[in-house]
Amino acid sequence: MSIPTEEIPTLESLITIRHKLSALKKDRDSFPESHQIIELYKETENEVEKLNNIRTGHIWSSSSRNRLNDVLDDIMTLLSLFFMSIGRNRESPAVYVHLATVERYLEQLAHMGIYTDTILLENQARLDDIKEILYSDKSGSCFVALLKHKLHLCSQSLENLLHNIQEVSPSLKPLQESLVNLRSQLGQLAQRAGGYTVEDVKAIQTKIRELDNSKLELFEQDLKGKALIEGLLDQLHEETQDMKASVNNVSEQLAPIVDRLKQIKCQLERLALTHKWTLRETDLYTYHLQLEEIEKLRQNGSFKEAESENIPEGQAVVNFLLRGCYRTMAKMLSENVPVAEALMPVHNQLSTVRRCLVEVTKWGKPDSVRDLYPYQMKLASIDNMRTNGTFCDEEGNVPEGQAICVALLNECYDMLHELVALADS
Repeated sequence: MSIPTEEIPTLESLITIRHKLSALKKDRDSFPESHQIIELYKETENEVEKLNNIRTGHIWSSSSRNRLNDVLDDIMTLLSLFFMSIGRNRESPAVYVHLATVERYLEQLAHMGIYTDTILLENQARLDDIKEILYSDKSGSCFVALLKHKLHLCSQSLENLLHNIQEVSPSLKPLQESLVNLRSQLGQLAQRAGGYTVEDVKAIQTKIRELDNSKLELFEQDLKGKALIEGLLDQLHEETQDMKASVNNVSEQLAPIVDRLKQIKCQLERLALTHKWTLRETDLYTYHLQLEEIEKLRQNGSFKEAESENIPEGQAVVNFLLRGCYRTMAKMLSENVPVAEALMPVHNQLSTVRRCLVEVTKWGKPDSVRDLYPYQMKLASIDNMRTNGTFCDEEGNVPEGQAICVALLNECYDMLHELVALADS
């Protein structure tokens, strides 16, 4: 869609803001400073205000969506990750990437049709936390209003999924849980790095058929949720057939997408193991962007052949991989602590010392005080990093997360003193 003349100045300003944020993201030699991020956020707020006036409050309306919305999405994602990187996780701008990830994850769950109470309640907890952050923000800015709108859409999607789950009769719950479990096994096959065989799929297919036959007796009663169970069975039958046809033979059109998703998933899983030590929050932007680009290739819920309505084999594999990527990203974002990147090395070292001291405590009384010297020396070296009781960065600034790090340091000292007293007794 072409850009209306009155929106062009706003688009140009937003592109400039995006360039500045991208330049900060690419700078690996220094940590972003709070004042830089806050300044760019305020500039974005002003442009969103102008856009809101032009579109009379309907910024996200599908009828007026154009390139400007895509640029704004990019900016909101980057700002969100930057707010996390400076330790301001509990402020409104930081929640956008959480919302976008939950939104995509819920779309995947709705599209694939199989989910559990546990998965939905995990997302409910995330949305409740985001709601608390947004509704404690009294700024009244259009930027926050956009976030509240996105939260409302996510909450509606979640309510629909919860309603479907709650509509299932207790008598059908065991059958539903068995189907969900088989779906999980199917997903693990699809995401297996080394691929899978027809026999792997057939083993699951046999169990699905057994459950399909077992439903006949249950369905003689008038129970709530029969339609949902039928839908789950149909979906599983369709996906097992698709996966059997895709064994070592994903269609030519989908092969590049599957390969790319496997790479993204592998990289995300590796980051999930090491991200507390190596990840900068803005690194997730690259993965977010790649997943969004893949999602844009979908038409009416399916990935189709170019210039035709044919649906090539391999849809189930793509959907399972996408779902796996979104779930890993959501988990990594939820584990983020409100500590600025500049202070993360200190936080990580203290967390490690704490874990070690907890393990020592589990074993009871140390053999001697000498065994505790390494921990005493490490805590002393961390404590010596403080200037007048404060952890500063290389430029002398005071990064966010002081209270968390000081609390960790004090907790370590308390545990150490208790262990020393035990060793002396």
